[in-house]
Amino acid sequence: MSVSLEGARKSRKNNPEKTREDILQAAITEFVQQGLAGARVDAIAERTATSKRMIYYYFGSKEQLYVEVLVKLYGDIRRTEHSLELESLPAELAIRRLVEFTFDHHDSNVDFVRIVSTENIHYGEFVKQSPVIREMSSQVLEALGKVLRRGEEEGVFRPGIEVLDVHMLMSSFSFYRVSNRHTISEIFQVELSDEAIKARHKEMLCEAVLRYIKA
Repeated sequence: MSVSLEGARKSRKNNPEKTREDILQAAITEFVQQGLAGARVDAIAERTATSKRMIYYYFGSKEQLYVEVLVKLYGDIRRTEHSLELESLPAELAIRRLVEFTFDHHDSNVDFVRIVSTENIHYGEFVKQSPVIREMSSQVLEALGKVLRRGEEEGVFRPGIEVLDVHMLMSSFSFYRVSNRHTISEIFQVELSDEAIKARHKEMLCEAVLRYIKA
């Protein structure tokens, strides 16, 4: 046991990026399960077989660690959005791909939804501390705006569309069906994880967005 622990310590010392990533992953789990107020740095240290001192060395405080968790989770979705290569697709197909990605990402990343819900409980206090999140999010709006303008030039999208409105339209349903899945499932006796229901909802969202923006 001690040999294994010593090996882990040496591995962390030799690979600080992996150490940082391991702490972030453990912190995500802790913040999802306990919220910001209930999360304990001790518990995060235990999850990574490291020390509070190591965590404070990398992140400074529990609150700063929480900010870095937000940056990571928002960064994951923004980086993947960037890799969709929307500019290579016809405008209508590009929108459909972005809507489908948004739906699938929320569906398969419950931690992201939970952390964002926690941040809204705190009135976005910690998002305000990270210009990186705002910058990443402005980039996705810029990419979406280019698709909308291209579709307008192609004659398939109507003019005068607010980019943020479209972003919110595609994100809101994707978020809601995950954030409220337990209450919806119980109240309406429906299983939102059912593949047929997910496929229906994804297609419904694509149609809703496309019908809103079409010329």
